[in-house]
Amino acid sequence: MGLRPDPGTPAGLRIVERTDFPVNRGALCGKGRTAPEVLASRVRLTEPLVRRSPGGPLEPAGWDEALDRVVEGLTATRRRYGADAVGVFGGGGLTNEKAYTLGKFARLVLGTSQIDYNGRFCMSSAAAAGTRAFGVDRGLPFPLADIPRTGCVILVGSNLVETMPPALRYLTELKENGGSLIVVDPRRTRTVEHADLHLAPRPGTDLALALGLLHLVIAGGWVDEEYIAGRTTGWPEARAAAMAHWPELVERITGVPLPAMREAVERFRTAEHAMVLTARGPEQQAKGTETVGAWINLALATGRPGRPLSGYGCLTGQGNGQGGREHGQKADQLPGYRMLADADARAHVAGVWGVDPDSLPGPGRSAYELLDALGRDTPDGVRSLLLLASNPVVSAPRAAHVEERMRALDFLVVCDVVLSESAELADVVLPVTQWAEETGTMTNLEGRVILRRKAAEPPTGCRSDLRVMHDLAARMGWEKGFPTDPEEVFEELRRASAGGKADYSGITYRRIIEEDGVFWPCPDTGAEVVPGTGTGGEGSGEADGEEPVGGWEDDPSNDHSADPADRPAAGTPDGPAPHPGTPRMFLDRFATPDGRARFVPVQHRPSAEEPDADYPLFLTTGRVQAQYQSGAQTRRVAELNAAAPGPFVQVHPRLAERLGVAEGEPLAVTSRRGRAVAPARITPDIRPDTVFMPFHWPGAGRANTLTNPALDPTSRMPEFKVCAVRVEPARPAPGAGDSAGVDAGAGAGGGAVQPPVAVGSPAGSEVSSATQPR
Repeated sequence: MGLRPDPGTPAGLRIVERTDFPVNRGALCGKGRTAPEVLASRVRLTEPLVRRSPGGPLEPAGWDEALDRVVEGLTATRRRYGADAVGVFGGGGLTNEKAYTLGKFARLVLGTSQIDYNGRFCMSSAAAAGTRAFGVDRGLPFPLADIPRTGCVILVGSNLVETMPPALRYLTELKENGGSLIVVDPRRTRTVEHADLHLAPRPGTDLALALGLLHLVIAGGWVDEEYIAGRTTGWPEARAAAMAHWPELVERITGVPLPAMREAVERFRTAEHAMVLTARGPEQQAKGTETVGAWINLALATGRPGRPLSGYGCLTGQGNGQGGREHGQKADQLPGYRMLADADARAHVAGVWGVDPDSLPGPGRSAYELLDALGRDTPDGVRSLLLLASNPVVSAPRAAHVEERMRALDFLVVCDVVLSESAELADVVLPVTQWAEETGTMTNLEGRVILRRKAAEPPTGCRSDLRVMHDLAARMGWEKGFPTDPEEVFEELRRASAGGKADYSGITYRRIIEEDGVFWPCPDTGAEVVPGTGTGGEGSGEADGEEPVGGWEDDPSNDHSADPADRPAAGTPDGPAPHPGTPRMFLDRFATPDGRARFVPVQHRPSAEEPDADYPLFLTTGRVQAQYQSGAQTRRVAELNAAAPGPFVQVHPRLAERLGVAEGEPLAVTSRRGRAVAPARITPDIRPDTVFMPFHWPGAGRANTLTNPALDPTSRMPEFKVCAVRVEPARPAPGAGDSAGVDAGAGAGGGAVQPPVAVGSPAGSEVSSATQPR
């Protein structure tokens, strides 16, 4: 998309659809269409804020005062408690350049191992399972344009129609081309309305379902034995594990009827080409890595990965969900998807950075474990935190506890574009530029690196995250090594990633512009790209002064000779061609030492928390179309708030009748961690044993007050998608109005923090008692 001046809009800008850009062909959801509204000064931060006394208010300050306070606070913590007493928490919305710089800043300037980011809460289980099976993690190892051309898609735990509306066209075109869609989801979502078959398992039983389907494939004699023998290892153990999950047992565990399982297998196995796509449903579980692994095993057993128009893929959830996890803001990671524990990786990156490899700290805590350590008066406690592009007060599991830990910090600094609920707790808040006001690269779910170019000037009081880290580094003795120019940072990122799994060394800003994005891995061959021969066809795609700022890719109805995913790069007449990038991975070999994919045997096990007499129902959480993540930005857009004004509890009519509650009446949902209150939304589109809450709002309706932080042992993903709750008509607290907790966070501003209602919370539950400054 592009931007053009429009004095009639709140920010003086309007979106221009860029129909020539592959993937979305200019289509945007409501969040994208209204995104310029958050650029308006009236809804955002435009000057630094500092808290000049404990318990005092946040007050405007100049940049020098704010930065000096940050340096003083972080330095005091390091001096008193050591480098690991300083934590850094990043975000999946940061550009590649900013994520790379943040990891470098944490490890060099702060010297801390305590860095992770909110993307841990999104794709980490799929990343872990993909790495186990294929040797590398890339959300989709094929372009989105391949989806309409396959024969069958099993979509597991994704409400794509609401969470990625521009991608709906791929499912529509799949059906138009004669393909079939199978959706696995405990709710009948808007995505399910497009499905040929809906499998609605009990929350937390996706793993058993995948094993049951694989059992049916084996029993029917439909395993691709030639593929397994030639391209995989570990099949005997995986086969034995699947055979222990006979269909009748799986039917009892999941609630999915056996005939429906048989139909799913028949559709999937008879298709010439087929895909399995997973999203947060199976991934946000304490067994998420194993659950995704079971779906990968089904794909491998039927010979799908590494073949055209087939395979396994993960649908990423954040703007830079793929790139954000590749270049060093994860606890165990260095740029290029290198691992900190690898001596060769440390040596390579240290060489680029000009430091001794032994000076780099080792792996740190994962996201929730880092948040849980905040403010603890223990030798390994984290006493100060630098927080960028994240709002864990709303988005983290066991959120009341996380809010309590953030309040206990000695020092908190937040870089953000708005005064989020987390920023309201800070000692220093630094206002930063946002998407249209800065240049940088993003890597989409296909592994395609795209360039988002600056299209508007920020308010004079805002600085880019790169500038903030540069200024802080300079004040802390690092005069060099932290440039503010995004392209200069990207050039260093190229060198740091060279030879890694996510190799960007052959990608340049010019190539991205000419080719409408470049797929990694793309190693540097030493060749020059001849101007005008890049695979973009129409050049940068600018028209009438528009500045494209990123978007979706690939048009499956186009002539694919013109598709950037299908065109070779051109070299010089006398030299080698640049590497063309890798739109489709694994066609010749997998990224494992022997080139074979790995079956990993898995067994179903219960969720970390199952319903019982005290908490007899499942709670699952997710998004709605008009809001995004913690809602810190979307709750400031009037149109989006009109469409989704506040939290709700989705319940089945039978459950509503049993509770004696009518549509819109307040329900209290209580887990072992706390209590949330929101209006009832009664619908037959959910299982009678399950309730659903969206997680975009703070205050009384904060869904993540309830969620379980039980962690996947491999990915360290919390179990957002399933916990045990009880539900009852809400009873107001003494002295509280009947509306307490029902409509928290609603309204055009949406920035006020409201305390959750604590009435009736079970012993040991955690609720936030106040929203005053720390």
